[in-house]
Amino acid sequence: MPNPCYKQQKDNRGEWYWVYYARNGEAIARSSESYKAKTDCEHSIDLVKGSKDDPVYTH
Repeated sequence: MPNPCYKQQKDNRGEWYWVYYARNGEAIARSSESYKAKTDCEHSIDLVKGSKDDPVYTH
């Protein structure tokens, strides 16, 4: 699989989650929850992709 990429897979309960792999092949992010439907997992990836221009705040 070429990197960077998102990989969808199933957990032990048979629910979908995603992992994001950086260019160097390291897993650097994982969905915060699992999803019964693969389409819900795909929607979660789209939400993350769409937030790239959101502001970042430091506390």
